[in-house]
Amino acid sequence: MTCIANSTSTLWNEQDYEIRDLSRVMTPALAIYPEIVRRNIRTTLDLMGGNPNRWRPHVKTAKLRAVMHMLTEVGVQKFKCATTLELQTAIAAGAGDVLIAYPLAGANASRARQIADHQPHVRISALIESHDQIATWRGSRVGLFLDINPGMNRTGVQAQDTPRILALAKAIQNSGTEFRGLHYYDGHLHHSDHDKLAAEAHAGYARLLRLVATLEANAIEVKEVITSGTPTLEPALTFTGFENANFMHQVSAGTVVYCDVRSLQQLPAGYAPAALVISRVVSQPCKGIVTCDAGHKTVAVDVGVPHCLVMGRPDLVPKQPSEEHLPLAFAGHENAPRTGSFLYLVPCHVCPTVNNFDHALFIRNSRVESVEEVSARGREMPLLD
Repeated sequence: MTCIANSTSTLWNEQDYEIRDLSRVMTPALAIYPEIVRRNIRTTLDLMGGNPNRWRPHVKTAKLRAVMHMLTEVGVQKFKCATTLELQTAIAAGAGDVLIAYPLAGANASRARQIADHQPHVRISALIESHDQIATWRGSRVGLFLDINPGMNRTGVQAQDTPRILALAKAIQNSGTEFRGLHYYDGHLHHSDHDKLAAEAHAGYARLLRLVATLEANAIEVKEVITSGTPTLEPALTFTGFENANFMHQVSAGTVVYCDVRSLQQLPAGYAPAALVISRVVSQPCKGIVTCDAGHKTVAVDVGVPHCLVMGRPDLVPKQPSEEHLPLAFAGHENAPRTGSFLYLVPCHVCPTVNNFDHALFIRNSRVESVEEVSARGREMPLLD
């Protein structure tokens, strides 16, 4: 998917992002604006009627313990993660309930069991889609969610396969492991037409409700249903079937804490980018091109090219980056940025961009307030003790 980086630049005030003393900043650098993070969090909670129990954000975006703590301090206690390092970081930030929303086996599952044993005050859960996976967690403190495949075809049991889903739910019950509910990630829905997006999402949620009814008719209680990353956040929150359900419905949008160009095109008003990449112009190799020091080892390129926009400079168009270099095309000569000048880049996909950095600058009142570790970057040691 190519990022369309043109119309969103009017959604924020560029002065809010100014950093006055950049002479000491080595580039490329990740800059996070905590007050904008808090504003994005408040906006999300407002969409949920102020109820933090409806939000189970995926921390693959936040990555920093300091940012996860911003969530827990406003009452968000339930999280999703993909790695044991993210699990550890969320717990350290005060999380009370974490779902590992990635299939675990072997030593990975053993490590999650270890963490659960050492953190008895935290509810830890995993996803399953087969009988073998149920056996992996038997006898542990780890609860289980059934992973339902809504059509993304990445993981999970096909949503239409009711007999298999029913058999797995019964098997979880019979294993003595806690059956917590259903996980349904409709991350494949990305329509720019909001009405079409809502219609497709709501059709899937209606099928999900019928599945819940079948489970309950077979004496299987569904306590929780987790849906929706950032693209389908609003459709999930406007689906009336979730409002008075017997289960607790939660959305798992994580990108909203920072936002990026893609998410700002999908979300309602009130959000702004809270994580930028500060880059320097290092070359003007030919007419109509300048190059800055923010290649694909800095700004994620999985969404295609252009993969970012330059704040305040819509005339600078990112081209195909190499590992350390990002060429930018421009028209004319009078407006060419000088070598050594700074550019503020807004990623199209902020989650893997944050994961490219070991540290982040926290910016407040146009100054560097602190340097924070990107605590959950990468993974834990690959050998299990």
